[in-house]
Amino acid sequence: MTTAPTRKTHHLTIPVKASDIAMLKPGDIVYLEGVVYTAREGVYDRVLEKQQPLPAFDQSGTDLSAISNVNFHCSPAAAPSEDGNYKIGGVTATASFRFSKWMERWLDLTDTKIVIGKGGMPKEDYTNILAPRGAVYLTTVGYGTGALLGRGVTSVKNVFWLDDLGIAQAMWMFNVKAFGPFIVDSDIAGNSLFAEHNAAIAENISALYDGLKPPALSRYGETDNRKDEVM
Repeated sequence: MTTAPTRKTHHLTIPVKASDIAMLKPGDIVYLEGVVYTAREGVYDRVLEKQQPLPAFDQSGTDLSAISNVNFHCSPAAAPSEDGNYKIGGVTATASFRFSKWMERWLDLTDTKIVIGKGGMPKEDYTNILAPRGAVYLTTVGYGTGALLGRGVTSVKNVFWLDDLGIAQAMWMFNVKAFGPFIVDSDIAGNSLFAEHNAAIAENISALYDGLKPPALSRYGETDNRKDEVM
């Protein structure tokens, strides 16, 4: 009889310490408290490609890493409130693999240690980019959890470039408490839950096609070669 692996639950305070990140293993559950910031292609392009500086996070010029080292790839459902702040109805994760080309430079610039999104990153990013920098990837639990995660956002600390980039692409800073659950996808050794299970599936998936007739292709560019597929 096979014993199911033990999954630990971690409650981490942001900025997250290296010793806390070292404890995280693929499959563990994480809840966060502190400040989480959002940055995706709009912010990456502005800062890394257009060479615009990061915003001033407070009057004393505090570095981002001293406030938050957790980057959430998400699109918030935000609406202005009567007090001039914002109500967050939900925070929906977006697919992180789309931001792969920016990750190395972004982590070096901001000293981010936790990246949150959905769908995982390319396997090479775990071993070549995140792990060498002591960073890990957390994934949301399934789909439709934006409203659940929104309950963990206690307030909006600040928002930058909202007028220029719009709600989805602006850089939000959320005060959060009991924010989660998130599943640990990768650890500081570069191991990945997604990569492990994708490899197990890929090992036998070709057998599913054995004996099937080739599909009738009628549109330009279609192929029945699985190596050509873009998922």
